[in-house]
Amino acid sequence: MKKICAMKLKDRFLQLDKHGKINLILYVLVVASMAFPVIYLSIRLITGNLNVSQDAGENSLSSYILMIVECILGIFVINVPSMLAKRFRFQLPIVLYSMFIVFLYCAVFLGEVRNFYYTVPFWDVILHAFSSLMLGFFGLMVIAILNHDENIVLHLSPVFAVVFAFCFAVTFNTIWEIYEFTLDSIMELNMQKYIMADGTVLSGHAALIDTMKDIIVDVCGALVAAVIGYFSIKNNRFWFIPRLTESEKDNPEK
Repeated sequence: MKKICAMKLKDRFLQLDKHGKINLILYVLVVASMAFPVIYLSIRLITGNLNVSQDAGENSLSSYILMIVECILGIFVINVPSMLAKRFRFQLPIVLYSMFIVFLYCAVFLGEVRNFYYTVPFWDVILHAFSSLMLGFFGLMVIAILNHDENIVLHLSPVFAVVFAFCFAVTFNTIWEIYEFTLDSIMELNMQKYIMADGTVLSGHAALIDTMKDIIVDVCGALVAAVIGYFSIKNNRFWFIPRLTESEKDNPEK
């Protein structure tokens, strides 16, 4: 049975084009980079062989739990595009899918597991800018799908497309901030990084500055994505348009 599955995977890999093979390799590597820490940290925590600091911050119990939570969430999130693509019958553009995989690797493995949030200056700011830019492009892709849907008679203008892309990115990042705040409050984690590596807890204006900085960067990144999208549409460079697969009409067996 394992041999048959391996042969099917091999055949599927050989059928992919160059970009598809690269993305599949990236997918496997990123999933492995998130799965191994979950297994390793869980075993070490259960057996008590993990060096846990009693103070807040780096190497605390909450930081290790956060690593596990983020890795498990990352494994789920990395499969969301493929699930949506299968459900709505489209194939993600290579550029957007590559950006998505790279972002998850940088945010989860490098950021949480390798502690880049603490060791690399402005790592959180860089990721917020990258995520808002990426989500803006995803918003453009949603409009492209709607414009090519036979069941929708409206044709959405370029201005509406970029406004939607901007709002799409800002909204998703805002929801993510709410999600981080909620988990930090319930599980006493440090997703919003209000606790520094040395255990210093930000409070008052310092904590507010950190949150507002993330929101401002999200808005700026979404605005850049909207501007790029507008000029791309005006110059007929539709690199964000997904390739549509068969519809229900073309597949009567469904």
